[in-house]
Order: sequence, then structure tokens, then C-alpha cells
Amino acid sequence: MRLSYPLSRPLALAVLAVAVAGVSGCKWFSKGARGDYALAPEARPLEVPPDLNLPSTAGAMQVPQAASGQPAAAGTAAPVASSPGFTLAGSREEAFAKVGQALEGIEGAAIASRAQLLGTYDVSYQGGNFLIRVVAVEAGAYVSAVDPRGLPATGEAATRLMGELRGRLSGN
Repeated sequence: MRLSYPLSRPLALAVLAVAVAGVSGCKWFSKGARGDYALAPEARPLEVPPDLNLPSTAGAMQVPQAASGQPAAAGTAAPVASSPGFTLAGSREEAFAKVGQALEGIEGAAIASRAQLLGTYDVSYQGGNFLIRVVAVEAGAYVSAVDPRGLPATGEAATRLMGELRGRLSGN
């Protein structure tokens, strides 16, 4: 005796069709592609390489050359004529010590701090605050005044102090 289920066969075929459509990636059952890569090429956001969206730092840390009377080599910058600076013979460490002793002997000059590793003195003189920087160069050590922005200090106080330093250290 055979029982017949008139609805069981079509129902089984419908379930089988839905299962096949779901497994095969039918558009109705998929979540859809997400992300910018799925867009048309002209609709995608512009990609800029990392080195093109950073500011140029080519001239950020320029150290002035020693004023030795010789013309500057090609590609190097000569010291700015208005920047108060001079060259001392000897090593940077010796020049740093000499500059510190000379600064302590100048009336009105106050050393707020000193950083031997950086070769700098933080100085206040006649109402001006600036750094006295000692940098090693081929001819010895270059002593210069630098303002808080890192540019040569050309104010009246800095120029006077550098003149006083030059006078005291020229005999040593």
C-alpha cells in the first residue's frame, strides 16, 4: 500500500530550489559588496601617496657655516651678514666652556639654563631672551645667537651681547 502526499514532492522541490539559489550566491541572498573597491573607478575616492601629502622639510635644520673669509663651497650657505656670530679655535667643548665663563662675567647677562650636549645657553640680556649656540665646524666652533623661533637673533640685545662675547673671547 502506497501513501501519496500530493504536497510533499512540490514542497521538497521548492526547498531544494531555495537551497541551491542560496548556496550559489544569488543576489537576493547575498549581503552585497561593500567598500570603496566595489565602486566604479571614477567614483572611488582619490588616493594620495603618503609622501605627497606631507610638508617639505628640506630646509628645516640648516646650521650656519663658519665665517672664515673663504668663499662658501657650491651648495652650502654662507652665514647671514646680519646674524651675530663668530668662530673660535678649538673643540666645541672647549668653546662651550669659554663662552660660559665669558657670559658669567658680562654684567646684565643671566644664564637661565645650559645644555652642554646641545651646546646651548638660554640667556636673558637687556630685556631679550635668546639662545647662545656653540656648533662644531671645520675651523673650530661657531658661536651664534638664536631667537625662540630658531632663526638668527638679530635684535639689539643679541647683537650687543655677541659683540661683548666676541671682544672677551678674541684675546683667549
